[in-house]
Amino acid sequence: MRIKKLMLTAIASAALLAHFLATPLRADEVKAGDLVITQAWSRATPGGAKTGGGYLTIENKGSTPDRLIGGSADVAAKVEMHEMSMKNGVMTMRPLDKGLTIEPGKTVKLAPGGYHLMMMDLKGPLKQGDKVPVTLEFEKAGKVAVSLDVHGVGAQAPGGGGSMMMKKMPDHSRLRRGCPIDKM
Repeated sequence: MRIKKLMLTAIASAALLAHFLATPLRADEVKAGDLVITQAWSRATPGGAKTGGGYLTIENKGSTPDRLIGGSADVAAKVEMHEMSMKNGVMTMRPLDKGLTIEPGKTVKLAPGGYHLMMMDLKGPLKQGDKVPVTLEFEKAGKVAVSLDVHGVGAQAPGGGGSMMMKKMPDHSRLRRGCPIDKM
């Protein structure tokens, strides 16, 4: 009986050790060619919302530029690259029809109030605590699967960080063109 218990303990310990050795040190890090994608996240959306934002950081460790040209997700009819900017006191949002270039040796951060993924025609709400699979498409790195961690409705960044642009953002009724998104 004692030998059986020792064997079961050894097997359980080996399985646990194998799990930790197989788990990457940074589970949120995705590598694709020369690109490293980290901090992929989104905000929860209220029921009935038709759009949601996606945010992440892309680092190009290579010697040539790459371009994020699009994406797809099962939760949305389409995923586009968008940019929010402030011009003459008015917040505007526009799609980036030619994509977003990531220069060699540079890091591009998609965050509230700036560049972001726009998930359009959501098939259901994004719920806090969920993980949303998204496929990004790059000119050179190709299709890359990432998972967006869904945070609370008003989240500014993973870990509680915030954006100064968001804190100074005007009322949404002043958006001139683009797509509506709650608290973008």
